[in-house]
Amino acid sequence: MNPLYETVARRAENVCEYCRAPESVFNFLFDVDHFVPLSKGGTNDLENLVLACRACNAYKSASEFGLSESGENARLFNPRRDVWAEHFRVRPETFEIESLTEIGRGTINRLRLNNPVQLKARLLWNEFKVFP
Repeated sequence: MNPLYETVARRAENVCEYCRAPESVFNFLFDVDHFVPLSKGGTNDLENLVLACRACNAYKSASEFGLSESGENARLFNPRRDVWAEHFRVRPETFEIESLTEIGRGTINRLRLNNPVQLKARLLWNEFKVFP
């Protein structure tokens, strides 16, 4: 486990900082992700660390960009410098995460935030009142 896990998880209120999945419903701890990967010059500083569920961490991998609506590269949402509600909203009827910006669209595309498994999970999390 990352030695800074407790600090990162507390700051994130134990939800994935990308898709808002609640850590409490999983039987394992979320990952501490390096927003800028170490392989690309990122650091272990708290300002570069993000709490990420396994799906978001795997789809993000070493990427810093996703495809925007126009098909251009858009930088990914960075929880350390961006505000989630400025780039995304959750559609209450479907629990689909919608983009409000090119950053939001690129992140949704790269991290596959609306795949069928995640949509079904969000519906259940809402029923259990654990989805933010």
